[in-house]
Amino acid sequence: MDFTKKEGRYQRIISQLKGLLTKTADPVARMATIAAVLSHKFDYFFWCGFYQVHDDILIVGPYQGPVACQVLQGTGVCLAAVKQDKSIIVPDVHKFPGHIACDSRSNSEIVVPVRNAEGKILAVLDVDSISFSSFDETDRVQLEVITAMVYSS
Repeated sequence: MDFTKKEGRYQRIISQLKGLLTKTADPVARMATIAAVLSHKFDYFFWCGFYQVHDDILIVGPYQGPVACQVLQGTGVCLAAVKQDKSIIVPDVHKFPGHIACDSRSNSEIVVPVRNAEGKILAVLDVDSISFSSFDETDRVQLEVITAMVYSS
């Protein structure tokens, strides 16, 4: 998908989510809505969902796609994003040290931290693709805008 088309799609999604997320401030309900919208708007999103931070492990939250790992601990892209306090784009997950393969069909991934109003990471948005190099800076920037909607008022 070219930059202009992708950017436009994200802008329409953000506008749609602004309307949908006014019904409740509950973060789990918001995560569920975000995962559903993103999963159905991008054909290269093979798995799309959230993992919630619980001390030093991550527990699966709302998602769309094949069955997920219920608990992540020790290594992996999701935990790396929490530990490094930043979004991570992985063009080839098979080259990422300690990658946790919940589904062997995944080949690229982006993970974006979800922060509360104080900036603390409470969850991550994890998106996998069966294609290599599916995610870029446009995805990172726009998904960071979207994840900010989880705990916004």
